[in-house]
Amino acid sequence: MTGYGSAEFAGSKYYFKLEIKTLNGKFLDLNLRMPRMFSDKEIIFRNYISSKIIRGTVNIYITVEKLPGTESNPVILNKELATSYYHAWNELAQKLNGDNSNLLSTLMQMPEMVISNGMEYSETDWKELIYTFDIAFNSLEKFRIEEGIALQKLLSAHCSSIENLISEISLSENERVAIVRERLMKNIDELLGNDTFDKNRFEQEIIYYLEKFDITEEKNRLITHCEHFLNTINESESGRKLNFIAQEIGREINTLGAKAYHSAMQKTVIKMKEELEKIKEQVLNVL
Repeated sequence: MTGYGSAEFAGSKYYFKLEIKTLNGKFLDLNLRMPRMFSDKEIIFRNYISSKIIRGTVNIYITVEKLPGTESNPVILNKELATSYYHAWNELAQKLNGDNSNLLSTLMQMPEMVISNGMEYSETDWKELIYTFDIAFNSLEKFRIEEGIALQKLLSAHCSSIENLISEISLSENERVAIVRERLMKNIDELLGNDTFDKNRFEQEIIYYLEKFDITEEKNRLITHCEHFLNTINESESGRKLNFIAQEIGREINTLGAKAYHSAMQKTVIKMKEELEKIKEQVLNVL
């Protein structure tokens, strides 16, 4: 579900700032930006996050700054490696008659030049980072709960609209039956005036029409699916289940449309499809 949470915390040695942004999605797609000082804890941190957030696109940004007045370790350079790079670049510059005036600044950009930049963490610092994440996560959950309540009302309204439209279809059925009866009577008159009238074929045609035009089962199943949907909304982690039920609702609506053969009923089916599309769009936001 879409959401946002943030937290700032002044620890014993560092100032932590953390932001979480989430978007709807079928699977967990975690994008994590954390300081290099905690790189050895990244897998542990990812597992901790995935235990809290089930699915969706999750972007987490973490910044860490040293607090003023805290003891700072000096920057430690890899002098042996720097010396090797310096001689190699200097020799190449002389051979190519190139400019080596910016050689030192170039060396500092080479990988593994800095062994330590004074940003090292202890277990206390690690626990403080987790604590900051938990605060941000609680903020995210509060945001998503508020969004979830509004989403629940919206989905319930769309599903209830489909239920109400079922009764609208029932109102059109009497007129539809009268039209079908008139069509059948006309065909019967033509058959009775035909010397080659086949009684067995006539009975088959009647059965065919009865099966083709009867929508009682579809209406009953659609009512059942809608009731199931409304009950499932109140369950936890029901996103996938609601999506499956919405697919079943769609199948029944499509069958009603195929069997309608009546303009008013077709219009009602279109209204149902409009409500269902709104449900499908929003149900992706449900965990």
